[in-house]
Amino acid sequence: MNDQTNEQVNNPTNNAPRKPYANPALEEKTVSTQPIFEGKVITVQVDTVELPDGSTGKREIVKHPGAVAVLALHEGKMLVVDQYRQAMGRCEVEIPAGKLERGEDPMEAAGRELREETGYTAKSLKLLHSFYTSPGFADEIIHLYAAEDLERGEMEPDEDEFLELFEVTLEEAHTLIREGRISDAKTILAVYAWQLRQQTGRF
Repeated sequence: MNDQTNEQVNNPTNNAPRKPYANPALEEKTVSTQPIFEGKVITVQVDTVELPDGSTGKREIVKHPGAVAVLALHEGKMLVVDQYRQAMGRCEVEIPAGKLERGEDPMEAAGRELREETGYTAKSLKLLHSFYTSPGFADEIIHLYAAEDLERGEMEPDEDEFLELFEVTLEEAHTLIREGRISDAKTILAVYAWQLRQQTGRF
């Protein structure tokens, strides 16, 4: 990964996309926080907040370390993995992705996840965008990268991770979306970013 093109659109290392937008008239002030659950990946808490009109309310919040996802293009096709998702009760076709380790640089994490889930390494990694997945109740942010100039290697999945790797054309990706086999936001966003690239020559 020493040859990577560092084409950051913004700086994701602060775990937030650009400078946060503020509207003081709508802000909620945290009065207290009650921890509910602490797991390996997430924590859950209930915040008591003061609302703009002076009343109070409850906010159930999921805290997440953030994640990366990779739109990896190889010889005109996109790399995807098929894996079982327990929360959905079925398999899902997705682009390579995974959570950030504590203190990990998102670009390094993107390269790591690409290598672990596909076996490929990328000479070029470009940050396309950082986005929140469910801002109504969670602070999870995903940094989406485009990976090109790929070199094949060996997959290194986690010990509890079982994947099937394959490649799809843009037309096949849209078919998978219509069939519901691709239904997660990050992969759908990646497909449309790829389509934009094909139509305009740039992301």
